Amino acid sequence: MASRLLGRYARVLCRASSQAPAATAVTARLPPTVASHAEVNRPQGWPSVTQRLMSDGKTITKDDAFQTTPTFTKLDEVMDKAAVPEDILLAWVEHGGNSNQAAYALMKWTVLVLRTKGKIKDLTGDSRLMDMMDTMSQQVSATEVLWRVRRLTYKQLAYLADWGANKKGQQDVAVVNGALKQLELRWTEIADSKTVSGLISKGQRMSPALRDRLEDKALELSEGFSTEEIRKVCVSLAAQSRRSVPLLRALSYHLLQKPSSEFTTPLILNMAYAYGRLNFHHSQVFQRMASELLPRVPELNSIDVVRCSKSLGFLKWLHIPLFEAFAEHYIANSQTYNVPQLCNLLMTFARLGFQPSKGDEFFSKVHSELEESLSGLEPFLQTDVVWSLCVLQQAKPHYLLPLTKQQHRTKLSEGSESRVESYRLKLLHIAATLHLEHPDSSDSDSPAPPSAPSVLANISPMQSGLREALQRLVGERTEALRTGVDTVYGWTIDGELVVDCDNKPVDSPALPSGGGDQDLPLGVRRIAFMALEFPNFGSKSKDLLGRFVMMKRHLQLAGYITVEVPYYDWLELKTDWQKLAYLKDKLGKAVAEDMAKVNWEKSRS
Repeated sequence: MASRLLGRYARVLCRASSQAPAATAVTARLPPTVASHAEVNRPQGWPSVTQRLMSDGKTITKDDAFQTTPTFTKLDEVMDKAAVPEDILLAWVEHGGNSNQAAYALMKWTVLVLRTKGKIKDLTGDSRLMDMMDTMSQQVSATEVLWRVRRLTYKQLAYLADWGANKKGQQDVAVVNGALKQLELRWTEIADSKTVSGLISKGQRMSPALRDRLEDKALELSEGFSTEEIRKVCVSLAAQSRRSVPLLRALSYHLLQKPSSEFTTPLILNMAYAYGRLNFHHSQVFQRMASELLPRVPELNSIDVVRCSKSLGFLKWLHIPLFEAFAEHYIANSQTYNVPQLCNLLMTFARLGFQPSKGDEFFSKVHSELEESLSGLEPFLQTDVVWSLCVLQQAKPHYLLPLTKQQHRTKLSEGSESRVESYRLKLLHIAATLHLEHPDSSDSDSPAPPSAPSVLANISPMQSGLREALQRLVGERTEALRTGVDTVYGWTIDGELVVDCDNKPVDSPALPSGGGDQDLPLGVRRIAFMALEFPNFGSKSKDLLGRFVMMKRHLQLAGYITVEVPYYDWLELKTDWQKLAYLKDKLGKAVAEDMAKVNWEKSRS
């Protein structure tokens, strides 16, 4: 447009310079500044040179100088009168059009779909729409599109990235990558929470640098996030396994400020999933979610119950009233739970060591389902379920016997070294349950001998400190103590010690067995010291997880007196003297409790 106007202006000047009287008249009519420039600065021959430069390559006639808009066609007329989306599609089939008309038709069609409350995703497979898109894309230069991307606003760039998140075409990928590159350069321009949450949710194609910057921007804008945007960001972080602790803390804080009306059931379930997947703990948020969800548990379906309980199980967070509600939900709706859902519920209860208050009613329904389906489960899942029943003290002998056979052990020998080792230990725990808790069961195999300890196992600082303190406890009687004992039951004891009736360490030929199954002289007791570290307990709790409850029970049934050394006590002991005094006190109390228990059992008999 500017070149056309300058071309016309140059021709006017040319005509003016060739006619002197007319030139005087033109000068008189022009503003003073323009007239002076025309008279003083225009050298001889300038008008003709300018005329050639401005019109070089094209001659502009009077008719096309004012033709600045496309010709109005029949298609445009029909589209302007369209009242429903179908009118647009019919007009396109009947009249066709160029790329500009295809773009306009698509926009008009979208507006009409939204106005008539239709669903765009359900209609995009129409061949007429695909023809519009093909017409538009074929007549547009990819290079031009990439050049124009740089002129888009950050919101338009975000929409473009969202649009092309799942596109596989070469040109589409190039355009989306161009938009993402611009966002990486201009990320500081982003100023609204909706855009940043939308971009984080489409982070699969983004560079690590852009994702880091978007998370920084989300942290900056977190105060303005809605609950839906908080949910969207947290679920996206979980899906991408990006544990951004500062951002998660900020979003959790702002989530707590939201009213109860915004704590919808889908929000709670999704947030529980995100926290569980990222192993991010925030007790205040957990308490809030549990209190909001508890009254709604009867309205949940089996999928939601299992999903929520599993997420909280990963977090090792046991909210007793909520899990009681989960158990009652199963009792009332057991027919809606399929076998995999029941298996997941049992494994979660076992992980947390949760025993329902209505245990008899709950487990009667569980057993009635497992009697028919347990043997048909995949070997690894069958092992997990039976092991969980062992933790919950609900394993029946006929559940255990098939898993002690060599045929079943062979099925579990595939996979990574760590997985094979994990299931080897579970089979030892299952065999120990059969041997210790069901000694009268027929055809009970002896537990398999322990294999060499895994070379990957590392001794923690607490275990190392406890073992050093036990060496000082026995003094010169080093033969009375063994540390890091791998028992035949699949459990490792941090310290094994035999003491006399005065709690003095004594040498014993029974120690080398490592199994605690040999008779000891009268008045002599076998002691097992257990270092219980932070991961052995539930979140924000001093209650042991199910695995370690079973460990304690097995060792006691094997003849040990267990001495628990929890991390929250051990960390308070700063000197060697304090540690030694603590161990002596714990040993004396454990022996006294065992003597009281024995005397009580004798009195009852």
